[in-house]
Amino acid sequence: MLGRGAAGGCGLLLRAASRALSLSHSRGTVVVERWWQVPLSKEGRQPRLHPRRHRIYRLLEDTKHLPKTNLELILTQSVENLGNRGDVVSVKKSVGRNKLLPQGLAVYASLENRKMFEEEKKLRQEGKLEALQTQSGEKTIKFLKSCRLEVGMKNNVKWELNNEIVARHFFKNLRVFVPPHALKLPEEPITRWGEYWCDVTVNGLETVRVPMSVVKFLRPKTKRYKHWLAQQQAQLAARREALL
Repeated sequence: MLGRGAAGGCGLLLRAASRALSLSHSRGTVVVERWWQVPLSKEGRQPRLHPRRHRIYRLLEDTKHLPKTNLELILTQSVENLGNRGDVVSVKKSVGRNKLLPQGLAVYASLENRKMFEEEKKLRQEGKLEALQTQSGEKTIKFLKSCRLEVGMKNNVKWELNNEIVARHFFKNLRVFVPPHALKLPEEPITRWGEYWCDVTVNGLETVRVPMSVVKFLRPKTKRYKHWLAQQQAQLAARREALL
């Protein structure tokens, strides 16, 4: 059993807690004003309120039922399908508060944070800080790690594989444009069919080793090729008849 003093203390604590909760910020704010203006009162006296008229209010704003707005954040790390470090992004509040902010992937887009990341971006452009990989560069690296390049070479001529040939096959077979200067082949010349590798440097920052198979070149069996082959055979037959 609690004494009167203890009970009174508990009551004070409960009232203080309820007061603190009532003063907490609510996301569903309703802004209203009186329909009938209250007349001015004399100095030192309370305004005289009408029992019914001054209890009628006009709704000005209901933030609880407003369209949900996005949250502007600045990324501190590269996030897939969103942006790189220093990019200002607009995301849903649930994504920002439940994923990006708790995991340290982003910060609020305040004036101080904007200024800090703008200075950092300026230093990177001047070369005083290490450059960051772009979003497309990261996607390219991820794609190349799961690829295998096949290079077809003819067997009726003497050949040696070089960067230009490999770059053409990257675009032809994998639909990836790779500049020849971004490729590195083994030091020993490649003049035979077999299994090899090539290093691809993406944006001069990261290097990916791609397995490469050098195989016998086979002509595609297209209608155009078949038509050309028929013409060649007809010309050969005509020459043979002319010689005979």
